[in-house]
Amino acid sequence: MSVTAAPPTPLAAYRDRLQPALVAALPELIARTAWDRDRILDHQRARLRSLLADATERSPFHARRLAGVDPDRVDPRDLSALPTMTKADVVEGFDDVVTDRRLTRGLVEATLARTGTEPRPILDEYVAFASGGSSGRRGVFVLDPRAMVQFVGSLCRTLVARIQQMGGPPPGGLPIAIVAAGSAVHPTGGAIRMAGGLLPFHFLPVPATAPLADIVDRLNALQAPLLYGYPSVLARLAADQRAGRLRIRPMMVTSTSETLTPELRTAIRDAFGVPLVNTFGSTEGLVGTSAPDDEHVVFAEDGCIVELVDERHRPVPPGTPSAAVLVTNLENHLQPLIRYELTDVLTASPTGPGGHLRATAQGRHDDVFRYAGVTLHPHVVRSVLVQCPEVAEYQVHQTPAGIAATVVPAEPGARVDGDVLAGRLATALAAAGLPHPEVVVESRAALDRDPQTGKLRRFVPLRRREGP
Repeated sequence: MSVTAAPPTPLAAYRDRLQPALVAALPELIARTAWDRDRILDHQRARLRSLLADATERSPFHARRLAGVDPDRVDPRDLSALPTMTKADVVEGFDDVVTDRRLTRGLVEATLARTGTEPRPILDEYVAFASGGSSGRRGVFVLDPRAMVQFVGSLCRTLVARIQQMGGPPPGGLPIAIVAAGSAVHPTGGAIRMAGGLLPFHFLPVPATAPLADIVDRLNALQAPLLYGYPSVLARLAADQRAGRLRIRPMMVTSTSETLTPELRTAIRDAFGVPLVNTFGSTEGLVGTSAPDDEHVVFAEDGCIVELVDERHRPVPPGTPSAAVLVTNLENHLQPLIRYELTDVLTASPTGPGGHLRATAQGRHDDVFRYAGVTLHPHVVRSVLVQCPEVAEYQVHQTPAGIAATVVPAEPGARVDGDVLAGRLATALAAAGLPHPEVVVESRAALDRDPQTGKLRRFVPLRRREGP
């Protein structure tokens, strides 16, 4: 009796179509990492013209905003003649922004609501992700196949190059343990499902939202040669590695999706004793990867035009932290993002090899706490907390007259003297200009992470209530 094979799932069918295109594109994507500035600009110019022409013709939103713009006359070195975009534009005008009239925000939201650990392709060819739900207004972003190849390929090309330099992958591909998003709604959780198969590596996901003891047990069982994860989780795992509860020997550790602060870098590097790579990946398509143990991230400007700007969207010179980053995704013609504003703080390196942007990532501009007449940078609080060895992890909420800090003891069952720590924090806030600061410190065994992404936002400002 013959047995009929079950048809592939929608994700499997999508992946079977995507992976050959991704594998075919990887040699060129890897070669682009060595491009000089002139070669990058030539590529950006050609892709920008195509993007602007397509957006003007097929997106009602961009047709209005780009009326009168000649795509052939726009120079990627100066986009100031083009209007900027915000998350509000994407949320409120979604149906007019996209270029496929079949795609609606209602369809995308319904698909995301049904998404679990695997992405659900939309119309058999698109994949949607959400961002910002835990830190402000939620954004929804949809990638067409070409944009997905650029996004995933840019994230993995340095890894693939290293695997090639090592003589190729082991049978079945190089296994990578990743402690990150459990839900495919977040790109970290979704993109890992595109690996395996024809690619020379595959991911072994461990949800960052699981209890720490369970994460440790899982990693001890996996013994994967590479470890990826959120910096906040990697730092907790570093403590367990030093204490002997975690017993793994990765060849390399890679941080992703959260800001890698100097203190986190030191803790992770010292505990595992192997090179640390830092990656930057935004749902909007901007991607960057550092060299091992390099604080600078090299951004994939062959996929996006990146503008580092101040509060008035004027360019900032190298060495000056940006107030925002304007991103033009050159490959996503389905949901054109043209000079889209990210609130990340990047500081470009004045010097460095190669033609791509090299910059440090300091977090988000909207992590700053603003009071009447006083602006407090997170460093004011961080400089106190990093000097407390009894504190393993923390989260700080702005209050009307100060802050509320939640801390996790470095050792299970240990005690953090909240009154003493509150006093030190109050002194630092007063020295920074906040009169009569009110500080509350609470200890917990663990911090609440976003239930879908598993990410942790360390500094949470007060926000005015936004509309739906």
